[in-house]
Amino acid sequence: MEIKIDRQDDIMVLSLSGRMDAVSSPAFDKELERLISESNKRFILDLSALDYISSAGLRSILLVSKRLKQEGGALLLSCLKDMVKEVFDISGFSSIIPIYDTVESAKSNIG
Repeated sequence: MEIKIDRQDDIMVLSLSGRMDAVSSPAFDKELERLISESNKRFILDLSALDYISSAGLRSILLVSKRLKQEGGALLLSCLKDMVKEVFDISGFSSIIPIYDTVESAKSNIG
């Protein structure tokens, strides 16, 4: 999995590509830990190039979302493709973490 970071004002937009699974999730966890420790609190994940997500990937996203909520921040998801969106829907995560069709619509709703 590749992570591209784009700071837009005080919002961190992370574009994930490839596969988010038990092998790649620790890199995601480490990168988010680093960004959060630098006082970043508002994140949008652009998942338009994410081809696959496993339960390990879902767990990583959920833990980051919970941590950010506790610290007064937010994590929003955008641009989920068919298979990835289906995994979020089946797992019930789509009712836990806000999902938007575009990065721009997520930016408008990050609060």
